[in-house]
Amino acid sequence: MSNVIEREIVAAVDLCRPDGTLNPAAIGWSRKPLLRTRLPRGLGAWGRNKRWEYWGITTPTHVVALTVSSLDYAAVHQVWVLDRVRRTAIDEVAIVPFAAGVELPESLGDGPTRARGRRLSIAIDADERGAVLAARTPRIAVDLRIDRPPGHECLAVVVPWSARRYQYTVKDLALPASGRLVIDGEAITVPAGDSWAVLDHGRGRWPYAMTWNWGAGFGRIAGQIIGLQVGGKWTDGTGSTENALFVAGRAHKIGEELVWDYDRREFTAPWRIRGERADLSFEPYYERAARTDLGLLFNETHQCFGRWTGWAADDRGQRVRVDGLEGWAEEVRNRW
Repeated sequence: MSNVIEREIVAAVDLCRPDGTLNPAAIGWSRKPLLRTRLPRGLGAWGRNKRWEYWGITTPTHVVALTVSSLDYAAVHQVWVLDRVRRTAIDEVAIVPFAAGVELPESLGDGPTRARGRRLSIAIDADERGAVLAARTPRIAVDLRIDRPPGHECLAVVVPWSARRYQYTVKDLALPASGRLVIDGEAITVPAGDSWAVLDHGRGRWPYAMTWNWGAGFGRIAGQIIGLQVGGKWTDGTGSTENALFVAGRAHKIGEELVWDYDRREFTAPWRIRGERADLSFEPYYERAARTDLGLLFNETHQCFGRWTGWAADDRGQRVRVDGLEGWAEEVRNRW
């Protein structure tokens, strides 16, 4: 475990310079998405630009994940739905060469997100008030409204591996969700007050090989909306972390590299994530395991869904219990 000193950014700034190198003034974190993230094309970096929007939504009966991404040389889009009662999942993935047809805003909130593959389509329209999500596959229809309450804060972080390799990530947690799913012809209500959404927005220039951990928790405890955001491996040694506690919409930044302890031979065994400002346990009930090996493009994902217990400390040092928060914890290994 090690603490890092991170600068809070409070005004808009460019992520990178015109030559594509990281702007030093962008290194830090913010409570709202302030960075302008236009990534210049070419300049010897083709294939390193990675852009995506990921939305994860948990309802009392289902988990929904929508991904729209461009890796320069390919787009990878996904509509995934888990039936929490039956423990069955429907997975539709589209890999589109050269990211043809994908539409992603240069900066968060600048415009619509669109993706289309042979068997799926995704449309995302987001602004400061929330987002409208729509997705279609032969078996699934998703129509959701995500609300962003006034004053709601997120965690936006720049992770600097080097002057030419860096990532801007926005994790926006515990957003109220509502709407409808249709699965194999059956209409399912996504009830307001019991359904939650998480946004993972990413823009950056990545090394070819990388491993990360990501954990998210969200829900209502004793009448307060609580969010939990933790990450590891990919930020280690960079001087940045993506750890935070959210209480009633306010972000409490956790500026330390947390220790992740889990069994790679059995991902559904309990996980533990700990540090000076957090001692967390995660109990999975379902593992989404996926592996793609296309030579140049390789991905191995173990995303476990379950519940959190333990505590994290707010900015005053007060320990906030997270017992019963829904969410996930994952390990992802990429060559891309």
